[in-house]
Amino acid sequence: MDPEAQTRQPKPKLLASTRYAILTIYRRLFTLVFLANTAVFVTVMTKEQKLLALVNATAANLLVCGMARQPLVVNAIFLVVCSIPRSAPLPLRKIAAKVYHYGGVHSGCGVASLVWYVGFVGILSNQYWGTTAGARIRLSTTPVMLVYIILVLLLAIIAVAHPTFRLKRHDCFELTHRFLGWIVVALFSALLMIFAHEASLSLHKPLGTFLVTLPAFWFLVATAVSIIQPWLFLRKVAVRAEPLSTHAIRLHFDHTKTAFAEGIQLAKHPLRDWHGFATFPDTAAETDQPSTFSCLVSKAGDWTADTIQKPPAHLWKRGVLTQGFAYAMRVFHRVIVVTTGSGIGPCLSFLGDENRPALRVLWQTRAPLETYGEGVMGMVRQMDYDPIIMDTTRCGRTDMVPIIFQQVREFDAEAVCVISNPLLTKRILYELEARGIPAFGPIFDS
Repeated sequence: MDPEAQTRQPKPKLLASTRYAILTIYRRLFTLVFLANTAVFVTVMTKEQKLLALVNATAANLLVCGMARQPLVVNAIFLVVCSIPRSAPLPLRKIAAKVYHYGGVHSGCGVASLVWYVGFVGILSNQYWGTTAGARIRLSTTPVMLVYIILVLLLAIIAVAHPTFRLKRHDCFELTHRFLGWIVVALFSALLMIFAHEASLSLHKPLGTFLVTLPAFWFLVATAVSIIQPWLFLRKVAVRAEPLSTHAIRLHFDHTKTAFAEGIQLAKHPLRDWHGFATFPDTAAETDQPSTFSCLVSKAGDWTADTIQKPPAHLWKRGVLTQGFAYAMRVFHRVIVVTTGSGIGPCLSFLGDENRPALRVLWQTRAPLETYGEGVMGMVRQMDYDPIIMDTTRCGRTDMVPIIFQQVREFDAEAVCVISNPLLTKRILYELEARGIPAFGPIFDS
């Protein structure tokens, strides 16, 4: 490395901290979705205040919220947005590569559904306990209790989804988010049937006729289908474990084929904690079965530590392989891949793309050969014949930002792909984007 070249870094852009640290694409999408819902909500509350309008809006937001996390929908989003050719202008490709921030739509609709439902609860409560006898609605205690149970569950789902709680208690977040989400959809469907029955009687229509004309009914049907579909592909699959060291293990699968930037959801028990891993194809030198693929598991918690100590022969998988953040990198000609530790696993997914961009790999890790083995090292050199590998057991931890700036200039890179721990990824992305270098890395909700 040229120490003098590393010190020549451009100055940050004006308002860089606001644009790249606060107003991220994720937050912009969240704000756009939430404000659009708020504007319509205010209009409805100041004019009509119809319960069915609030129910329809709640169901619509629940649908979009769920679909934004549905594997088939996620794959379609990546496929469509990232089909932009590399001949397109770079600013347009930079925007397309931010597609993995789609989680802002998921969270925006989730919070908006709570707003609509609170409005529904407020009007219903006013009509149920109102002082004007003629304006009261007649309901038994059961549906009223159901209304408030759903409200409590929605509040709990949103509370545990807050990034602070999610990072500290991820397993609790996952189980709460999943099971309470299922319960909310079921209870909301039951509540809808009760109100539809009451409305059909007042309008002198058959219940079935009224339901098929009610948007909320179809929204909930689509939501239920989107939830059930991945679990229809729940399978217990064979695993060939390849221990690499006391810190890492490589898991081989042959139940399907993988492609560029696809990830797999794995669990030891189908109803407990699920973990996502990036996949990469096994090389011809390693196996005579071209359909096999692998994922790297490094010690990062109880689940991964147990997997390394007790290599599994079988694991549960659900849904289809899902496109991950790295898929967006295919829109560029030349990319710097920056990673640390086991982050090299997702980077190896580039080997699944025959039309991958030209790559320069910058990898900082502890004892790479001893930890990950010759097989992984060989695949790294398939991505970049002359990778920059920094062994922290020999040279200690190095500030990678100056080195990245130097490599961007020398390699003439269009973008930088960063896969590391959340804090380091966030820091590197900010340092690069604030100085005008297109940089991309997974976020907490990608």
